[in-house]
Order: sequence, then structure tokens, then C-alpha cells
Amino acid sequence: MRAVIQRVSRASVRVDGKIIGAIDEGLLVFLGVGKEDGEKDVDFMVRKIPNLRIFEDENGKMNRNLKEVGGKVLFISQFTLYGDCRRGLRPSFDEAAPPAEARRWCEKVVEGLEKEGITVEQGEFGAFMEVDLLNQGPVTILLDSKERRRQ
Repeated sequence: MRAVIQRVSRASVRVDGKIIGAIDEGLLVFLGVGKEDGEKDVDFMVRKIPNLRIFEDENGKMNRNLKEVGGKVLFISQFTLYGDCRRGLRPSFDEAAPPAEARRWCEKVVEGLEKEGITVEQGEFGAFMEVDLLNQGPVTILLDSKERRRQ
């Protein structure tokens, strides 16, 4: 799984002109699911996302996590994170999971985050979405579950 995580003051997502998910302070998480992804990848994301120390403490140092600041997550599925542009000018999405499989794994990540006590707002899987955000910092983190250390 690949995630682009942005620390935000606010974020929202629209489908057909209607806001279907919105948060104030927290994390905007774009998640792509690869063909080879499974439970270990879900576990990695669920463990990492709420515990990333990317919020500032009283000294201005990034030392607090999502739970400590009482932040929420706006979760957006994004297969284009598996776009491969190494050859040609049109991205190949061959490494992205098929939609039904990707939806299942995305739902598991959301369930896992909620079990961690995180409030999660979501976009609509497979829909054309418009995402609005105010990035803090800016802080943007890339996570790839395949690059995790062996445990």
C-alpha cells in the first residue's frame, strides 16, 4: 500500500458538488492499494498513520501524533498512487489492485483506524472526487508498506 499523508488545518471532499466528508485539524490520507497487498500492509498502515509524530508540540518540534492532538482523518482511496511513469507519457496502473480488492483493503484500513479510536471521514470509492485542503506546514509524508522493516 502507498499513502500520501498531509497534515491539514481542514480538508473536505465533494462528489457531484456535495460535501460528503470533512475534517478540521488532522490528516488527509490518500491510499493506493497494490495487487500484492494484504493483511500485513493493512496492519502497517493502521499502526503508522495515527502514530506519526508530525504535529508540533509546545516547542514547535514535530513530536505529537494524531491521537495526542485529537485530530481526525479524511480518507481518500487513490489508485493513481500506483501510476508508473517510467516508460512513455501515459501512466500504467498495472500494479494497482483490481477495484473490488482495493475497496476491501481500504475498508479494512478505515476499520482499523476507527478501532484505534480515530474519527474517519471518507470519500466515495471509485467516484470522481474534488478534494479541498489547507495543508499545515506544509507537511506531506509518503508511506509505502513494502518498504517497512522486517519485523
